[in-house]
Amino acid sequence: MKKNIKLILLPILALYLSSCSSDKLTISSPDNSLSVSISSQNGNIFYSVFKNNIEIIEKSKLGIISDKFDLSDNLNLGKVTYGSNNSSWSQVWGEQKVIKDHHNEIVLSLDSDLNDYLMKIHFKIFDDGIGFRYEILHPEEDVQFSITDEKTEFRFTQDSESWWIPAYAYRRYEFLYANTLISEINRDNFSKLVEHLHDPRIGPEAVQTPFTTQRDDGITIAIHEANLSNYSSMTLKTNGTSNMECDLIPWSDGDKVKTQTPMVSPWRTIIVGNNPSEIVMSTLTLNLNEPNKIEDVSWIEPGKYIGLWWEMIGTNQSTWGSGSHHGATTEKVKKYIDFGSKYGFEGLLVEGWNTGWDENWCCTGEGEAFDFYHSHPDFDDKEVAKYAKGKGIRIVGHHETGTQIDNYESQLDSAFAYCQKMGIRVVKTGYVNDGSQNIKRIKSDGTQVKEWHHGQYMVEHFRKVLETSAKYEVGIVVHEPIKDTGLRRTYPNMLSREGARGQEFNGFMPKDWNNKPNHTTILPFTRLLSSPMDYTPGIFNLKEYRYNSPDDRTINTSHHIPSTIAKELALYVIIYAPVQMAADLPEHYEDHDGFQFILDVPVDWRESIALNGEIGEYITMVRKDINSDDWYLGSITNEDRRQLDVDLSFLDSNTSYVATIYKDPSDGGWESNPESLEITEKVFNSSDKYTIVLPEGGGQAIRFSPKK
Repeated sequence: MKKNIKLILLPILALYLSSCSSDKLTISSPDNSLSVSISSQNGNIFYSVFKNNIEIIEKSKLGIISDKFDLSDNLNLGKVTYGSNNSSWSQVWGEQKVIKDHHNEIVLSLDSDLNDYLMKIHFKIFDDGIGFRYEILHPEEDVQFSITDEKTEFRFTQDSESWWIPAYAYRRYEFLYANTLISEINRDNFSKLVEHLHDPRIGPEAVQTPFTTQRDDGITIAIHEANLSNYSSMTLKTNGTSNMECDLIPWSDGDKVKTQTPMVSPWRTIIVGNNPSEIVMSTLTLNLNEPNKIEDVSWIEPGKYIGLWWEMIGTNQSTWGSGSHHGATTEKVKKYIDFGSKYGFEGLLVEGWNTGWDENWCCTGEGEAFDFYHSHPDFDDKEVAKYAKGKGIRIVGHHETGTQIDNYESQLDSAFAYCQKMGIRVVKTGYVNDGSQNIKRIKSDGTQVKEWHHGQYMVEHFRKVLETSAKYEVGIVVHEPIKDTGLRRTYPNMLSREGARGQEFNGFMPKDWNNKPNHTTILPFTRLLSSPMDYTPGIFNLKEYRYNSPDDRTINTSHHIPSTIAKELALYVIIYAPVQMAADLPEHYEDHDGFQFILDVPVDWRESIALNGEIGEYITMVRKDINSDDWYLGSITNEDRRQLDVDLSFLDSNTSYVATIYKDPSDGGWESNPESLEITEKVFNSSDKYTIVLPEGGGQAIRFSPKK
């Protein structure tokens, strides 16, 4: 619900600038800390961005080129419209309940003497960043055209430190981050610093978004997009300088976007903060999406779940497919249900419940076709559904598609109708395919082509799944997704997604190749700027956990998860998701004192604050429970031991709090002593300060409860 709405539109009817003139327009954020300067020069449109009166993005070009028009040059600037808004709206679930939407805006109308198309560029400027998008109009509606290039530039004034993952690469977004100057971004450097990128190398040198850079003066900037719909996803092309340019992932025929008038592009977003912890608090992406379209949201319920998953991908004791080690058997699932019910979990994920896992399902888009509404012979779905209902827990469904898109779309309605019938309210989807341009699409003439995972074809597919699941009152958690751009505001059944290297890489990768201790100190400033993440924290058995094979139950000593139990608990506060998994095996939680934090920590928050943070080094978050006056703190570090002094002024004044502190011991650390945990209690109030001591790769989690 919106409130306190103030909307002003001021058309400047007399302002018409010819394509050969030069003039500037300026618009500022409500607090005047950010400003955008827009200029028309020799038929081109440029913008510049200033933070605290410092130019951080210099004159950068705007425009779109298609097979029917060129609206990047020979432009005439016509009517300019200003506006502002000051309102608020409430989330169905989220990091904070109420979102403030306070911005100023400007709309530029442009045309060209060379064609009869009209382009409008919409700018919205908030205190935490800027969004702009293109609108293409024509006197006739439904005029089809194909975008061949979007000329949007981001010309940074400083060649500053940046954190990035490559675009046009296998494994989608699932890479560790490189840390280089902007000018040093290329695949060769990524191969030297992070992971060798094997051939074929297709496409330009480019990075995925969110892309984050921090200047020498501390100002931190993240480039991304909002409301990605009916369009191709944006990457950022590099050229060995501090300049970057929008590069749209193409269709197999080379077109970037296939569309028609009237068309609106996604918002191009620039999140800006004085320091890294400020960008973590940005609500820019959500504010640039459309309001909730689901009238009845009573069925969308945040919660925690366990899963029959880690024993396949982590401990390697069971299999997804048929055989003597098949995990998803009726009796085993019942045991998980008993555990989940005993401790009040809302859901149980069951992977391998269906058919399709037995013939080369991974990881090329080939193999046996999955069935999404008939169960495996080992899994009695009706008996399990009845048993789960009696125990007060729901099954979390699983739709691994193997990127066989036609197969999945042909079953969508039946699959989600089956979920509704079986009482399944959440489904985890998957799109495992480790090729580059490797998504099969059958054209109308019957020929097969290969598309990119990030192109318009898959953007539209993911939207179709989201809308279909909503029709049957099912929320989805997407693995191997398209990046999130804030669509959870419009469709709050879009609960969470992967979209980065998660815990699973610690499960199946050996120590030399798994996630590193700094990975989770980079995610909040990059990937997590866009949406919740299904990272799957909560692993307690961090050493000697993985068997050599389901048949060989000896320990594979090359595996060691780069974390501590205290850090695993802290991740429930650091990495937000409205459906959080307790990922380890039930036997590793039973009788473990640290399990209480997982049971206590909420997944829906009234308020969230980043107390501190430096990218790739450390971060401390606090969040307030939406259903109580409790606060929760999570703090984590990279490979370095450190002390962090935090001010507890976020606590309610005139109230004393009992803090239950889950911390690493003094001799702790991810390598030396990761599985030891100390739990202490202390009383605090809002005037206190507290020193957090973190060992190498460690963390700390605290629950603050008002003293009774």
